[in-house]
Amino acid sequence: MRIAAVIKDRCQNKKCNQECIKFCPLMRTGVDCITLGERGKPIISETLCAGCGICVNKCQFEAIKIIGLADELKTEMVHQYGENSFRLYRLPVPKKGVVTGILGPNGIGKSTAIKMLSGIEIPNLGRYDDPPSKEEVLQHFAGTEMHDYLQNVYDGKIKTATKPQYVDKLPSQVKGVVRDLLSKVEERMTVEEAAKEFDLTEVLDRELSKLSGGELQRLAMAATMMKDVDVYFFDEPSSYLDIYQRVKMARQIKALSETKQVVVIEHDLAILDFLADNVSVVYGTEGAYGVFTLSRQVRTAINVYLDGYLPEENIRFRDRPVEFFATPPRGEWNTANLVEFDTIKKNFGEFSLTVNPGAIKIGETVGIVGPNATGKTTFVKIVAGEIEADEGKLDTKLKISYKPQYITPDFDGTVKDLLYTEAFDVIETGFFQTEVFEPLCIKHLMDKQVKNLSGGELQRVAITICLAKEADIYLIDEPSAYLDSNQRMNAAKTIRRMMEKSGKSGMIIDHDMYFLDMVSDSMMVFGGNPGHEGIADGPFDMREGMNRFLKAVDITFRRDAETHRPRINKPDSRLDREQKSKGEYYYADPTASGKK
Repeated sequence: MRIAAVIKDRCQNKKCNQECIKFCPLMRTGVDCITLGERGKPIISETLCAGCGICVNKCQFEAIKIIGLADELKTEMVHQYGENSFRLYRLPVPKKGVVTGILGPNGIGKSTAIKMLSGIEIPNLGRYDDPPSKEEVLQHFAGTEMHDYLQNVYDGKIKTATKPQYVDKLPSQVKGVVRDLLSKVEERMTVEEAAKEFDLTEVLDRELSKLSGGELQRLAMAATMMKDVDVYFFDEPSSYLDIYQRVKMARQIKALSETKQVVVIEHDLAILDFLADNVSVVYGTEGAYGVFTLSRQVRTAINVYLDGYLPEENIRFRDRPVEFFATPPRGEWNTANLVEFDTIKKNFGEFSLTVNPGAIKIGETVGIVGPNATGKTTFVKIVAGEIEADEGKLDTKLKISYKPQYITPDFDGTVKDLLYTEAFDVIETGFFQTEVFEPLCIKHLMDKQVKNLSGGELQRVAITICLAKEADIYLIDEPSAYLDSNQRMNAAKTIRRMMEKSGKSGMIIDHDMYFLDMVSDSMMVFGGNPGHEGIADGPFDMREGMNRFLKAVDITFRRDAETHRPRINKPDSRLDREQKSKGEYYYADPTASGKK
């Protein structure tokens, strides 16, 4: 089976010479394989297309995809948005008593699937010009679990609740204070009970527009879990949360699944591994198609996803496997100190920060971990020179490149204009194109207006600009935010390679343990009383830093015997107890061979 997709956002029909039409062999013989639509975008006949791929290679904007799929998928199409548009194959089935996870890149139908499972959108089965009725949809799924599930949804016998993906949009959709919103969904628990459970007591009478990202996420979680329904959908519940809050959120979802059906879309692989029982991997091409695989046990599913190969379908969807260190990186650096600091103090009145003495060496990448509101961003801003410390001195002669936590798209122009304005000389080099542009997929964003970029696209552009600047130390605040699991791993490897090949130092704040594991040489650990007092120590070598941090979180990690990826141990399990007794919270791995 062959499908043709035209990614409308990439197609710049006013800037090309219609190479897709001019070079098509069938068009040259008089066969109208490609025609122009109303807006001048090409329409490709999938029936006539010979699959030569010439149009794909000739399109300078890479807007055309000609893809060969297994013939078995013909009867399993669930939805198609239009001619030469995105199509979705198969759907996962929620099951009572287990958490069903969904794992895959952005733009391949995960959120669309949730809309269909919740009854918000009706699958068109590929009939975009003549959508089927609910009865026809049920007939299509006759004899399957999906039929029984959708039948109950359409009959109103199953009620659903969805935690939305973009919680930062809540203030523009809902006005008022936190208490008002929670009082509207006071079913499974009272407002006071929910506020205590989700750490919202101090913000109950605060306007939604004044909440931080983490507070909005916890509010959305509370509003969803307060509803008394049969099926709960959580779309990226870990965004904006620190590791403490992520683990607590995972435990809340697991407790809910004991009596309810729960489906979770999550990009933090460590958290997904901890909270999910079964996982459906989704593979495909952004903007072209997405295929849900059969549900697997969570460990197997994540390993398959990292390996990039589906053995039962004989499909490879990743060029090369994602690899992790089997043993911790080296603990000592023999290079000279780049930055030395004595005790640094900063007092804002309600919040005070104390950073104990430490040093960052030349070529060292320091991961920064700790709860939200303990001063991680404040410390990085002090290093960057944006905030002046009350006590303590730093070398202000260093060249510094800083990517802030919150990125504001206030540039009036395209991504190309922005990048060329910031660092034209570096961006044009072959080294930067290979090491940064390609893995971060910046090429497809060049002609987009900066103001129209999504959160993930803006994040990738911000990382690119930060790495493009000539600096002695790179300060990168939460680079994994808004990125899917594929993009997170690509970003981590990109940052790691740039630091290694340039011999520069870096400081990376993040909450994704996989990301930090891939990018860091050492760790700074922040603690204290969130919102009131922050205390920072380090940098420590990775083993000591992780042990200090995870001891405070009260979780332990082990290494997967197959992929060597970090996995959270079940609370109070044998491994959990053994590792805690030894003080090894992160790198315990009796099967590790010492190889990558």
